[in-house]
Amino acid sequence: MAIKLIASDLDGTLLDSHHFIPAGNLNAINSINEKNIDFAICTGKTYSMTKDICKECNASYGIFGNGTQIINLKTGKEIYHNLLSFDNFEICYNIAKNYNLHMHLYSDKEIVSQELLYMDLRNYILNNQNPSSELSFRITDNIYDFVLNNNTSIFKLVISSLNDLSSIKNEILNKADVSINLIRKKGNYKDQIINKEYEYLDIAPKQNGKAYALNFLSNFLNVESENILAIGDNINDIDMIKQSGIGVTLADSYEEVKKVANYTTKNSCSNSGFAEAIYKFIS
Repeated sequence: MAIKLIASDLDGTLLDSHHFIPAGNLNAINSINEKNIDFAICTGKTYSMTKDICKECNASYGIFGNGTQIINLKTGKEIYHNLLSFDNFEICYNIAKNYNLHMHLYSDKEIVSQELLYMDLRNYILNNQNPSSELSFRITDNIYDFVLNNNTSIFKLVISSLNDLSSIKNEILNKADVSINLIRKKGNYKDQIINKEYEYLDIAPKQNGKAYALNFLSNFLNVESENILAIGDNINDIDMIKQSGIGVTLADSYEEVKKVANYTTKNSCSNSGFAEAIYKFIS
């Protein structure tokens, strides 16, 4: 089976817990590029948050916002985007507000929040470590009014809590036409950047997700799914791992991901598990 496209998640897959690319992974990326295999970054982050990393990896394509945007990184041109409608945002906002839950949203180059507490705080800290970042943070008294008054393009909305969000996820799905990933940053998966345990709902448009976007990209490139290697560690990577010819996860990934992957690396992310997978399947 000839691999023509490699799609990789960032955090916990290509990047370690300190948001660095281990040297072994960089060497593996060089091997990918030397073999002229297209390399696609697939991340929940926006392009403005990951632009420097994409450049460091010499990636060919980028799937951002968990599939809300695809950019040809060789030309800088957007080839796909899918925004969260205001009606669906309003439904999610009202439910979250009713339960007094924390919210923040992502536009193209901005994170909007009422207070930096969870993933927004994590991204704020990481962004401050990158002086060339194009991402900005907007703190507002009312996210709803901000979106309404500024006609904000919403790539995704995130609802966070210290408590279980399963029932909130179901309530939103019963009322809004959206796609939701529930991510738990607890126990072994605690957020080391902000030293906090929490969980969050990653909310995006219905026809969305890394798998949907990767399928769009593969059709765009005329690459069959059997010729794709996808690697990731988190819940939002499951579908793209399942639909690819070779689906890989890492030794320290979520157990749910290991159950669907074709191969689980022996090495963790920080020990270049990504590189292990590349050398195993790219001869």
